[in-house]
Amino acid sequence: MQLQLEIEALLDEVANIRRELHQIPEIAFEEVKTMAFIESYLSSLEVRFEKNIVGTGVIAYFTGKEGNNTIAFRADMDALSVDEKNDVGFKSTHPGVMHACGHDGHMSMLLGLAKYLSTRLEALKDNVVLIFQPAEEGPGGALPMIEEGYLKKYDVKEIYGIHLFPQIEEGKIGVRPGPMMSQTGEFDIIIRGKSGHGAMPHTGIDSVVIAAEMITGLQTIASRSINPIDPVVLTMGRLYGGERRNVIAKEVVLEGTIRSFKQEVFDSIKARINDYREGLEKIHKCSIEVIFRDMYPAVTNDEFLTAEFIKSNDADSIIILEPVMLAEDFSYFQKEVPGVFFFLGCRNDAENYCYPLHSDKFNFNERTLGYGIQAYVNILKQRGVIE
Repeated sequence: MQLQLEIEALLDEVANIRRELHQIPEIAFEEVKTMAFIESYLSSLEVRFEKNIVGTGVIAYFTGKEGNNTIAFRADMDALSVDEKNDVGFKSTHPGVMHACGHDGHMSMLLGLAKYLSTRLEALKDNVVLIFQPAEEGPGGALPMIEEGYLKKYDVKEIYGIHLFPQIEEGKIGVRPGPMMSQTGEFDIIIRGKSGHGAMPHTGIDSVVIAAEMITGLQTIASRSINPIDPVVLTMGRLYGGERRNVIAKEVVLEGTIRSFKQEVFDSIKARINDYREGLEKIHKCSIEVIFRDMYPAVTNDEFLTAEFIKSNDADSIIILEPVMLAEDFSYFQKEVPGVFFFLGCRNDAENYCYPLHSDKFNFNERTLGYGIQAYVNILKQRGVIE
């Protein structure tokens, strides 16, 4: 991707912003220092904004000369409970907390866009809103923002989001129309049997055996109950229970996750889990409780806006991705207004920028920030927001 001279001129400043933010990582809804930094920078640009959105969020806004349309860009603010292992001069100053998912980069790109727009107000035809959203990693800050009416307040008509992605070469953009990232949910299965002596199993109801049957049964849902052309993940990642080796286990707990791209498939999986619950309860005369926690919807890119986004960038910089089973609460914004979410490649093996998201050594070449700002500017021009 080619950078315009105006974007090149921002690189050093945006890199410094990223390093400042990287040193003050904060977890969901505790982004107080992060909010203060964003507030200070926007104030230095004399950009209008409001803060304390759903606690720690910030929204900046620019009014165009015509103001017939409002386009929004979103960056997530929170970090992860990860102890950083990078040997860099701007390492996290909060032990056990790190920007291991690139949100420091996302915020830096959006602040870079704010700087770009602040010097081109006379060329701005329509309105632009910059959303700094807390708690993407969970429990999610997008839905509270929507519920408190901020998309309606600013009359947002379309929205764009970005995510650094180390599976794609630095400077390339990964995107696709339609479903791009999965819907996600969690479940707990609590199996309550009857304790007894391990040498007299007929006197108890063995929750371990029932759990084994449950696991085996649930593994067939994706392969035998769902259309093979519909991608599905049903994973049980945790199993615990019992008191000791020679005691029939009274209680066992299974914990798992569900991912899919269609609501009807997601609902079908949940229904089949309950079918297994009812069947095993009857067979074993036990009690099984299933708790579902529906989390983020699928990220589904608007067909027209994705085509516009692709046209706005150099053809050789665009990669049309296959859907991925990652999840993002940007999807809540897309349920309200048309939007596009895209991945910004940051893999550079030569410079050892190759560690995955959520790794304690995740890092990226800060020139990548310029590519993100350029992509934002390109879509603004394509959509006629900037003359």
